[in-house]
Amino acid sequence: MENMGIDKLGEWRRTHDCGSLRTGDVGREALLMGWVNSRRDLGNLIFIDLRDRQGITQVVFDPRVDEQSHRKAHALRNEWVLAVKGKVTPRLEGQENPNLPTGAIELKATNLRILNQTEPPPFQVDGPVDASETLRLKYRYLELRRNRVFQNFRRRHLITSFIRDYLNAHEFIDVETPFLTKSTPEGARDYLVPSRVSKGRFYALPQSPQLFKQILMISGFDRYYQIVRCFRDEDLRADRQPEFTQVDLEMSFTDEEGVMGITEGMMAGLFKEVLDKQISSPIPRITYQDSMERFGNDRPDMRFGMELRDITAVARESDFKVFKGVAAEGGAVKAIRVEKGADSFSRKDLDSLGRIVNQWGAKGLSWIKVGDGGWKSPIAKFFDEGQMNAVNGLMEANPGDLILLVAEKPELTNHCLGMLRQEVAKRMGLINEDDYAFVWVYRFPLLEYDEDEARWQAVHHPFTAPMDEDIPLLRSRPERVRARSYDLVLNGAEIGGGSVRIHYTALQEMVFDVLGISREEADRKFGFFLEALKYGAPPHAGIALGLDRLVAIMTGVESIREIIAFPKTQAATCPLTGAPTPVSEHQLKELGLSRDVDL
Repeated sequence: MENMGIDKLGEWRRTHDCGSLRTGDVGREALLMGWVNSRRDLGNLIFIDLRDRQGITQVVFDPRVDEQSHRKAHALRNEWVLAVKGKVTPRLEGQENPNLPTGAIELKATNLRILNQTEPPPFQVDGPVDASETLRLKYRYLELRRNRVFQNFRRRHLITSFIRDYLNAHEFIDVETPFLTKSTPEGARDYLVPSRVSKGRFYALPQSPQLFKQILMISGFDRYYQIVRCFRDEDLRADRQPEFTQVDLEMSFTDEEGVMGITEGMMAGLFKEVLDKQISSPIPRITYQDSMERFGNDRPDMRFGMELRDITAVARESDFKVFKGVAAEGGAVKAIRVEKGADSFSRKDLDSLGRIVNQWGAKGLSWIKVGDGGWKSPIAKFFDEGQMNAVNGLMEANPGDLILLVAEKPELTNHCLGMLRQEVAKRMGLINEDDYAFVWVYRFPLLEYDEDEARWQAVHHPFTAPMDEDIPLLRSRPERVRARSYDLVLNGAEIGGGSVRIHYTALQEMVFDVLGISREEADRKFGFFLEALKYGAPPHAGIALGLDRLVAIMTGVESIREIIAFPKTQAATCPLTGAPTPVSEHQLKELGLSRDVDL
């Protein structure tokens, strides 16, 4: 397209944004700048909606006011960039737009400058989304022009601004830690950066500032925070990206209570400031074991009930061979009660739930519709009246309720019913999207056994302190050792995790030993940190909050991709830039690398 008809900005300066003019401004001269959101050419009069990040103002080109501007306005198209001078006038009676803050006025143009034109956009910026996510991410800068999308980023800005102000007020100090650091893979894979100066050696992009923030505590900084980018080379989901942002903080001379208290105060203030929502305080706390038993997972959605109940003892005494067999082999028979659900689920609905449970690993799903005269259920004939009454009592069931049962190994039973609880709640409309329910889950297992590697691994990371009373079990019963760790869960999503840290060398070396990390390996990976640990490390604890996930929940979007300016796809590629891309042989040679794969 020829670059013709483009005016210079020159001495023109905005006097107002496109969302600020009101009836009190009638009679004033204004100079607006923005994009053409829509255009209506009525021949004699031409109307455009001029848009910037603050809103939309209707502009009228009338040949009786300025003939030259009216003539130029015939050429305008959506997304052209304009500067318009004019006088603020009231709209004609009956033509006001109550859906716009500026809907009672319009700007009658006295001068127009076309600052830029545009190619036809690949999708419409205004109006309903009419393009695939891949196309929208490729042209992300056009997607970001949408007011709904921009408002997500305005809210993200408000959230980060409040967090900074809150932590500053509580005597935290913002410290930047290195992006080019040492590879210490424990869990997800590192992104590696080759060194040109030291050929054959690599930096790693940090998965978190964990060791640096602990070293800052050893340095006497006392309270540290950072809103920091982190990098993990892992498979992606809707709530994950290869690069993400977390609110990272660490505190000296404190424990779980100190970190939880600071975090709770921050969440209460944040939700009040940004959403005008009152968060219940103190935030409820449940142990990891309790969460698994009651909700089937370690990130329970507390916006509704429907908790898991164990009926193994009654089921063992019934004549139902499936339940008796599972109970005899150490399994668990557990159930959830769907209040008033008997009439809400047809046999077809229940069969579909059964197929879903099969996909989660269970062999089947049993169901009971509780009535005034007893049970309506395929398994009713295997239970006598006393056993039925016992199950009803354990489930606190009333006529009209639906009971859903799974019988498997305890872990699988909990998992399937936990997933089923969420699925049923969605189908029944039990989840109020305007509710925000926090819960702390704490005292996770310190270790978990990796069958593939035949060794114990840290559930969180190897610098998490065990419960003091469990330290003697580290070598004899490592599976029973509980961690001084805690996760903050919001509406069924983990938004943060932290722990009290190991702050003396002997315990850290013992944990490394249980993890199968030799002294040589520990020194190779963490030697700089172990050296620092010898020089008077204070007791300290911290937490990292997933900012992207928190913002996604507070803006009501489904994926964190929607609140990241230029996100990656699930294949970890950038549709906008095409990254990752091949590099030249010259660049590889400078880095001492060779190309071994066909591109």
